[in-house]
Amino acid sequence: MALSTSHRQPLADEITGKLRDMIHSGEWPLQQRIPSETELMAGLGVSRGTLREAVKALAHSGMLEVRRGDGTYVRATSEISGAARRLYQDHTEEHILEVRVGLDTQAARLAAKNATPDDVTAMRALLTDRDAAWEITDYAAWARADWGFHVRVALASANPLLHELYISFGEVFHQDLLRQQPREGFDGLPHEGHGALVDAIAAGDSDAAVASVNRNLNSCAEWLRS
Repeated sequence: MALSTSHRQPLADEITGKLRDMIHSGEWPLQQRIPSETELMAGLGVSRGTLREAVKALAHSGMLEVRRGDGTYVRATSEISGAARRLYQDHTEEHILEVRVGLDTQAARLAAKNATPDDVTAMRALLTDRDAAWEITDYAAWARADWGFHVRVALASANPLLHELYISFGEVFHQDLLRQQPREGFDGLPHEGHGALVDAIAAGDSDAAVASVNRNLNSCAEWLRS
């Protein structure tokens, strides 16, 4: 009698996939703590050992961060973002900015070609939120809105890989914004790099969109050197 062969994936791998889907879908937002072990064990119907194996796998990939005595937090929306976030820690701000030049200009160029009216409306709304936050000195909200604007441009590129790579800059970008903000003379509401970019995207003018990005990033480079 021939032995039957099961092709069912190991339970820990299955649970890892389910947790990954929760992160990728946005059910568990970036920087937020995920449910407790007890909640997850009950919800997924698995043992503590299986759950910990799955969490460990996603922590190793950079998607989760286990903080002893505090809980487990979402650090990246995918393995590629998690790997990129760890990689950025080993490089200078100047190197990171140079890579951003390539991503930002391509995102702007493609967004000018592919952005929908809803994309443009969302970009303008984020800039409104950013401006309002700056005016009331809520700099954390200002940085979130500014970053959200850049992510929306990348999303409007209609290139999902570019969007995923861009998201991986999230933590680095926030740190850079909040580090620049207190410096004397820093302008938190530059039309050149934001409003002008939306105008160019809305007009379908890829050359103007790229030129706006270059002006903005050149300004960032000057701040880093000063």
